[in-house]
Amino acid sequence: MQPGNAARLLGVLVLGHFVITLIHGAAHAGAQVPMSAAANAFIILVIEAGPLAGLALSRSRPAAGGWIVAATMAGALVFGVANHFIIDAADHVSHVEPRWRALFTATAVLLAVTELGGAVAGVLYAVRRAPRSPRFVA
Repeated sequence: MQPGNAARLLGVLVLGHFVITLIHGAAHAGAQVPMSAAANAFIILVIEAGPLAGLALSRSRPAAGGWIVAATMAGALVFGVANHFIIDAADHVSHVEPRWRALFTATAVLLAVTELGGAVAGVLYAVRRAPRSPRFVA
């Protein structure tokens, strides 16, 4: 993949993910799914702001920005899959008010897809844009 295409893919995944988080947040609010203060801090700092910060940094420091996107998207993926599909709590898709369940579930799945894609794209972008160290031949 060409560097320009990789940057565009990273941008599409990060910005698409951010839009989906806003829609998912609206489903949370509509269904009145409670979140702890710690969960809200993680959501704001890691899931929403982290990938955006990594994408912004990728302009001036591509490898560092790519790694930040990868790390925050991977963290978001683990958090979302655990809370939406594994842990039997209020945030599990099966416990959401039926009127909001379809939107909540669809956005939870889309979040997981963009987070997996963003984590992989972030790693690939970081590795391909990292400065190369000279090879020494003995």
